Amino acid sequence: MLEIKNLYCGYDEVDIIKNINIKVEKGENLCIIGPNGCGKSTLLKSIANIIEYKGNIKIDNKEVSSYNRKELATKVALMSQISQIYFPYTIYESVALGRYAYSKSVFNSISGEDKEIILDSLEKVGLYDIKDKMISELSGGQLQRVFLARTFAQNPDIILLDEPTNHLDLKHQIELLQHLVSWARDNEKIVIGVLHDLNLVQYFSDKVIMLSDGEVVSYGSAKEVLESEKLKNVYGIDIKKFMVEVLEKWQ
Repeated sequence: MLEIKNLYCGYDEVDIIKNINIKVEKGENLCIIGPNGCGKSTLLKSIANIIEYKGNIKIDNKEVSSYNRKELATKVALMSQISQIYFPYTIYESVALGRYAYSKSVFNSISGEDKEIILDSLEKVGLYDIKDKMISELSGGQLQRVFLARTFAQNPDIILLDEPTNHLDLKHQIELLQHLVSWARDNEKIVIGVLHDLNLVQYFSDKVIMLSDGEVVSYGSAKEVLESEKLKNVYGIDIKKFMVEVLEKWQ
């Protein structure tokens, strides 16, 4: 279980996130929504203990700041937006890095169990057949799936995703989220993702929090949050009306 109480955090002694209080149970997936600059990515970084925070962030009743980096890697994995590639690894080698947290030393070889987990992770994201290809040769969508496979291979208790469907076509967006939902439910894990596509939020999420200026303005089921009048106020547009009008064009 993840429990956050009275959370404040930010940069240069300025709080971006203010007084967040949420609880996520094992097997659940939580979506974070809100306009650009509202603190979504900052909230993820605090849960991953990448930035300092005030308040409490506990995984199974233990403060995340009390874990060393290797221990925390078995608890939390943060998949951020694609960054520049610096090393010429193959897809398989890149995914294998997800097993580092479970090795006793940097000199340990990959075990048979590790190999099974790596190959299963590659299967999940549809990259098994090209696992020996260099990641420098991949498209943005393929690279996004490599990072997701590495996250699966890490097998943490909580996966944090910052706009995971960026660079993916619609088919792979849906498949990726289906894998994440199944992974969480089947393994009693937690998935917390920042998503901009509210259709995907509506379809896949168990719970949703909507942020505005770093504060939670709505928290509950997707139906409760996305049908709230607060949605219109936060985004400055009647999103539900727009979505219904678009749907009518498909009929």
